[in-house]
Amino acid sequence: MAWWMWLLLGLLLAALELATPGGFYLIFFGLSALLIGTLELVGAAGPIWLQWLLFSFLSIALLALFRNPILRVLRPTDLPVDQLIGDIAVAVNDIPPGAVGRAELRGAGWSARNVHSDMLVQGQRCRVQSVDGLMLLIVPE
Repeated sequence: MAWWMWLLLGLLLAALELATPGGFYLIFFGLSALLIGTLELVGAAGPIWLQWLLFSFLSIALLALFRNPILRVLRPTDLPVDQLIGDIAVAVNDIPPGAVGRAELRGAGWSARNVHSDMLVQGQRCRVQSVDGLMLLIVPE
């Protein structure tokens, strides 16, 4: 295969990786295609069957070696929900006493139960009293 076809394939696979929600699979196939294209450009890639064999081997090797370390760096560590107790959330909608509504905490939307006797109004700051599963139990600040 011509060198420019490998480079085009590599760029296409890298672009597809950017367009899909983050699994970090296609990028390694794209990098392998770019490497094979570069080898073909300098005349060191060999016959077409060897190029495809190298492409397959490099793709799998890069995937096995680099995917997990990259994911560990890019994905945040899991935060125990117990560490949310005492944080300040903001009510997304009005939440009557004892009712469930939505609250925003640390940039994410959560289900929240008003465990106080007063109504929580939209935009009101609330303190997380406890966490039940993935539901915040909140009181006015």
